Amino acid sequence: MAVDTVPPPVTSELPDPDRPPVSAKSAVGLSLLACAVALVFIFFAHNARRGAQSRIANPAVHGAPRPVTPLFGWTHWLGLEQVSTIVAMVVVVTVFVAMWRRHPKHPILLMAICCTAIVWQDPIMNWAPYAVYNPQLWHLPVTWPLVSLSPTVEPFVVIGYVMFYLVPFFPARKILRALQRRRPFDSFVWRHPLISLGLLIFVIGFVFDAILEIGLIRTGMYIYSQVIPFGSIFAGKAYQFPLLWESSLVTTVMIPAGVLLYRHESGPTVAEKLARRLRGLRVRPVLGTFIVMFLVMNGAYLFLYGGGFAVVRASGAATSVACPFPYPEAKAYDPQGLYAKAGQPGPYSAGIWDRWESGQSGRPPTATSSTGPCAADPEGAVRG
Repeated sequence: MAVDTVPPPVTSELPDPDRPPVSAKSAVGLSLLACAVALVFIFFAHNARRGAQSRIANPAVHGAPRPVTPLFGWTHWLGLEQVSTIVAMVVVVTVFVAMWRRHPKHPILLMAICCTAIVWQDPIMNWAPYAVYNPQLWHLPVTWPLVSLSPTVEPFVVIGYVMFYLVPFFPARKILRALQRRRPFDSFVWRHPLISLGLLIFVIGFVFDAILEIGLIRTGMYIYSQVIPFGSIFAGKAYQFPLLWESSLVTTVMIPAGVLLYRHESGPTVAEKLARRLRGLRVRPVLGTFIVMFLVMNGAYLFLYGGGFAVVRASGAATSVACPFPYPEAKAYDPQGLYAKAGQPGPYSAGIWDRWESGQSGRPPTATSSTGPCAADPEGAVRG
């Protein structure tokens, strides 16, 4: 008697994560990843620098005196932040490898790579909003072409981009799902899930960025040397922060990261859907997804975030300077002569993008004022 056989149901569920099979190909991939991480570590360790050197150094100052007291008067914030970055990156890489073994080529893991990869643009994004880093941070040589775009130094701590740009997606996704469970299918959160997710990421990212950056600035890691007075907090102080501008523009990178990862139930992510439109990569969907993520993230970072601040620079609207310049071992970053007008003692640095890139013809010849808010009185104290 013939027995009908029923084929097992096709499922897209992942295998048991407790005992994932590790193929020879996966083992080779993990080995290559480990080698790549080791090479990156060796590269940074070999090229590590500390202090102001070369073109940014102020030869009249020895050591690293600080005219601004750090948060709570504690002088060890930089060491704590740098060691914390190393520990955090070790944890991130370990978690990434473990998750890759359980869920190889998962879109979230691909996005984590992309969020880390856009760090190559960091010198440009330090130049655009006048982000001046503390020269005492471990940093790359200031003479390297791309690195030299930073107003002072290009520090190692920025390697943790993934912990910044990807984090708001997770609470936003959780909140969106909770809202969808409580709303009918014809509600806004169901009809426009991508807009809803983007709005949630904007709010979460805005608050997240403001808390993080204000704390880092107060501990002495970096400053915004020039800001637009309107929409900024503590304007004119060494720890001024362009709240409205920075915390809004930074979400233009967070939002694409989250939207590309959105999926309806068990369907493909937005990035996977877009990748299917690339005819040449339809047979390699993972590579296509990664390329879509990489291009979108780099484009958003360069044209939305960087472009927004480039317009601010060219407009000349960022007229409030951080007084006093808190890193006297380095030349005061003064591409538009505003520090000289405010009385900040020189020497000054205009950076290497002080012409058409800034919408001007080099640093204007400006005499140093003796009465501005950054000027020192006869006893050496800073006015204001």
